[in-house]
Amino acid sequence: MFGAVVVGIGRVGSVRITDMLAALPGSPAEKLIVRGFISRRSLDTQQKVSQISIEEAVSREDIHVAFICTENVSHEDSVRTFLQAGKHVCVEFPMTVNYKTAVELWDLAQEKGLILHEEHIELLTEDYKELKREVEGKILKEGTLHFTGGALKPGFGFPAFSGIARLTWLVELFGELSVTAATMEEDSGNYSKMTAKLLTSDNRPLMWIEERGPGFPRTKNISFKFDSCTLTQIPVAPRSAVGLFMQDLIHFSSKLVGQVSPEELQREKIRILHCLELAEKIQHLCQN
Repeated sequence: MFGAVVVGIGRVGSVRITDMLAALPGSPAEKLIVRGFISRRSLDTQQKVSQISIEEAVSREDIHVAFICTENVSHEDSVRTFLQAGKHVCVEFPMTVNYKTAVELWDLAQEKGLILHEEHIELLTEDYKELKREVEGKILKEGTLHFTGGALKPGFGFPAFSGIARLTWLVELFGELSVTAATMEEDSGNYSKMTAKLLTSDNRPLMWIEERGPGFPRTKNISFKFDSCTLTQIPVAPRSAVGLFMQDLIHFSSKLVGQVSPEELQREKIRILHCLELAEKIQHLCQN
């Protein structure tokens, strides 16, 4: 069994506790047992799980795993703390808001023989899986992914990092990308619009837009032009019977018990670091 601690007790942290307490029968997630949670607030027990301090969590021998479910800008410190203490880590995306730091954390995990896992539930949705099937085998001519959503609270980082799930979509769909230009529009009313121009490895243009403001609907609009057709809607598919965070929990616990091949682990690491490097380049272009 792997004893686990959940860091951050917002919506995602609460889901992590729920899923571990009722893991999918027969799945590797049954190997996880919640030993406590960590929060900056003083809280009563959550789902009969007690609050503990970070000092207790890193020193306890019956805690082997940490789930980092805090705001993005604090991920780095938490991940580093638990890796240095010899604990496996599952962290919500983005792992960090700095590419160089992410490389250092991967190196630290490898040095200590630990699993470092970055959650990406958007890759697990049935809609995305159907979209990937639609795209497969088609030759892209050009494309746009335009996301809209409400204004972000402080602590989420630059939009290229807070929205890295969408960038990950584009990399998973179309392969390695490069950044050619990026701009950022903002006003005092919490409105922001980041526009990044990307190129595929065979020089096909992609546009990624993250637009946020008070009251904006949370939507993803696509226009992918191929040699044979144009996709303008994300396919609608029935939801899986297994929740997205439970699917991610099973994937993470599969790594813990050695059911994921080194080749797959390496592919995932390369993709995550590539996306973080792209996000940093986009931020640099927007700010300069």
